[in-house]
Parts: sequence; C-alpha cells; structure tokens
Amino acid sequence: MDVTSKVELVLRPPTEEIVTQEELTNLFSTNSKPRHYIGLEISGFLHLGSLISTGFKINDFIKAGVECNVFLADWHTLINDKLGGNWDTISKVSHYYERAFKLVCPGVNIIRGSELYDSHKEYWKDFVLFTKHMTLARTMRAMTIMGRSESDEKIDMSKLLYPPMQAVDIHTIDVDIAHAGMDQRKIHMLVREIFPKMKWKVPVAIHHGLLPGLTEPITTGEEGEGTKMSKSKPGSGVFIHDSDDEIKSKIKKGWCEQGKTNNPILQIAKHILFHEMPELKVERPEKFGGNVSYSSFSQLESDFGAGKLHPMDLKNVVAENLVKIIAPIRDKLQMDDDTRDVIKNSV
Repeated sequence: MDVTSKVELVLRPPTEEIVTQEELTNLFSTNSKPRHYIGLEISGFLHLGSLISTGFKINDFIKAGVECNVFLADWHTLINDKLGGNWDTISKVSHYYERAFKLVCPGVNIIRGSELYDSHKEYWKDFVLFTKHMTLARTMRAMTIMGRSESDEKIDMSKLLYPPMQAVDIHTIDVDIAHAGMDQRKIHMLVREIFPKMKWKVPVAIHHGLLPGLTEPITTGEEGEGTKMSKSKPGSGVFIHDSDDEIKSKIKKGWCEQGKTNNPILQIAKHILFHEMPELKVERPEKFGGNVSYSSFSQLESDFGAGKLHPMDLKNVVAENLVKIIAPIRDKLQMDDDTRDVIKNSV
C-alpha cells in the first residue's frame, strides 16, 4: 500500500484532526511499521462509541500497516474512581476489555498500565522529570481529559498524577502515533510541547470525533466535550450487550428532528454504518417516495437536511444495519455472571 492510501485510511471518519498530516505522511514514508497507542479507562460495559467506533478506527490503522496498541489504563481507572476504585474489580473487567478489543480488532496488542510500570524501572524517574516541566495550573487545566473540571475543589491529590502519567505512558510505549478521542486532545498538546524539551520522540497526534449520545446535543463549552455516549447513562447509548429489540427501541427513541443534520442517528450512520457498508438501502412505500439507496454519507445527509428522507425512515435503516454489526460481536463476547454483576454494582 502506498503512502497516500495509508494517509487516506487514517483520515477516514471518525477522524477529525491530525497534528500534523505532513508529519504523518513523512512517518509513513520513512517507517514501514510505526507504533500506535490509544489509552482507555476500564469503566463499565462497552458501547457503540467505546468499542465499535473506536475499534473500527483502530482497524484503519492496522490496514495501513501500523502496529496498534490498546493501553488498558488500570491505574488511571483507580485514580479516577471508576468501578468503585476497587482494584480487584478493575483487574477482572480489564480481561473483558481485552477480549472485546481482540475480537473487534484482530492483531491489536493489549498493554496494561500495571504491567508497563512493573517492567520499566525508569518509568517513575521519567515521570518526575516530566512533571518538572508542568505547573500546577497547567495540570489543573488538563483535568478535562478525566471528565472533570479544573474548578473542582474536591479533586484528591492522586488525580494530579493522571495527566503526566498519561504523557509518560506515551513515551514509555515508544509511540509514533498517539491516538485518542477529541476529549483527550489537551494531553497530546502537552506531549508535543514538553517532549522536545526532554529530547523524547514526538508522536503524531490523531483525534477522532466522539460518537454522540442519543439525546438532543448540549454544548458544554469544554474542548472536545458535548453530549457523548456514556456508560453511566444507559439511555444515551447503544451497548454491545443490548438485544436486537433494545437496539431498535433505543434508535427509535433517539433525537432526530426533521431536517436537523446534527442528530445522533446520522452520526451513527456516518461513523459506523458507512465505515463498514458500501451503501444503505431505505425501503419505503411508493406513496412516500419508494425505495432509495445511498452510496455515501453526504447523499444521506443532504436528503435528510432537505426533508427528502423522513426521520423514521432514517431510524429504521440505521437500526436494522446496526443490529447486523452488533449482533455477531455480542454473541461472541459472552460475559460471565460475576463480571456482569461487578460492573452493574460499580456503576
């Protein structure tokens, strides 16, 4: 595969930003197997955004010849009070995450934070040296990567370790490409600012858009934030373990006003369905325009915005095709009762 084709794969939705595309092109021109990283907290049942959209983007990197690493951030999970801050629960659920990503992204490497730190004795030395370049104010501004506000007065001391740990993880894994959702952008900008001062390799930063929740979007004003699909709000998202009927019901109830193209149903079509399918076929009676096929998202979006496609027709085609994608994954990703119970009791 030539360099242009590799870059085009990385640029596919849901990618929103590459810092910088010139650096990525040069990386592919000089490195036949660059190393990629994406870090994830271990925080409950996986859903359409956390596993499917993210996993499909990882697969684009794999197709482009990139060595992809999913970093299961167990210590970060504990610091951020996820899963009740219980280490045994975090460890147990991490195995569920590992199976899920290996299923959706064949060939991906799984790295746990605890294993990384145990195997790199220089990690904490590097951590201290990195923090010498960070002010307390800059650390507090980075709190949004944890879903927290810099004005939160109840942040315990451990949470101040989270941003620099995430940055030093990137160095320790020896990353050429740092990949994350737009909500993690601040940490990558911190990396690109401080790594040159440390004489560390500076990775290309690639950010994908967050799949929105199914409710009407609300802008919070925070960088990379909005009404995203959330594990803690079951009604806002489609979960991997939802039944076919639950998936269809959730999509039917999703916010999708006639003519408004910033709706979550269209975003699912863009980020999930068109990523895997060459076209979407809408079946409807002749009196309502008859059947129509869409071979690109732009066509679908245009017709919906112009009122040529009714919200219910859009919901029906999205629900039907979403079931085709999720059902095989759900059926293979069986959960034992113990893991299911500890997640339910920790959310």
